[in-house]
Amino acid sequence: MENNITDQLYVEYNFTVQPTEPWTDVLMSQLGDLHFESFIETEKGCKAYIRKSLDSDNLLEGFELMENDFVDLAFAKADVPPTNWNKEWESNFSPIMVEERCEVRAPFHESRGAEYDIVIEPKMSFGTGHHQTTHMMIQFLLEEDLTGKRVLDMGSGTGVLAILAQMRGAVAIDAIDIDTWCYENAVENVARNKADKVEVILGGAEQLSGRSYNAIIANINLNVLLNDVKAYSDCLESGGVIWFSGFYQENIPTLVDACKEVGLVYDSQKERDNWVALRMVKN
Repeated sequence: MENNITDQLYVEYNFTVQPTEPWTDVLMSQLGDLHFESFIETEKGCKAYIRKSLDSDNLLEGFELMENDFVDLAFAKADVPPTNWNKEWESNFSPIMVEERCEVRAPFHESRGAEYDIVIEPKMSFGTGHHQTTHMMIQFLLEEDLTGKRVLDMGSGTGVLAILAQMRGAVAIDAIDIDTWCYENAVENVARNKADKVEVILGGAEQLSGRSYNAIIANINLNVLLNDVKAYSDCLESGGVIWFSGFYQENIPTLVDACKEVGLVYDSQKERDNWVALRMVKN
């Protein structure tokens, strides 16, 4: 796959969201499940981009958020001229530092000598570290000793968390994502960071059959987490740790209750702008 993604045709959806908080973030998270690849927040909502080949007139038919009584959504869409998306990303991508220990940067940024220096090509996969959920997951990983552990990164996006898991001592990491674009991007980023203990896998929870892990990272969205939580528990060894994120504070009881049913017990949490990350342990 070439590094420069040029001359691909995209469609722009310009969404108006009322109220904007927290529904713009919810919207962007759910649109990711429909293969939207990048987002730009606006004063009234967001712009979302999808490949023209994946778009259709009824794409949002039955879309859950369109029928939510607590939010008003409207959108207009238009074709986007052929664009060098890498150049667009480069003009808007800045490096981040987490806990003064882990830097996530693009190849065109100078390293600041962080303890964990992760280089991510800023294409359109989720997980550059800028989003609140990825930031909190990085914080959790920096607190955990993964020496000798087998780790699953479910919904791996760019692969940034899987890469950090290896840096933190994990000896085998499966990075699984259902999106082909994320899969290809993660393969490149894993190679770029010489993360030779990471295996990138295309697929969903069906890929977990017969696998076993000491720790699981699941940064996706609430609906997917609730649907697949039993599959996660089944492949997590007793005493193993699982981190969940991709949802809001008000969703904590729902997820915690679902976890209890499959033997996962609440341990601790982090919060960032109403987003939450939970640490759970298997009985």
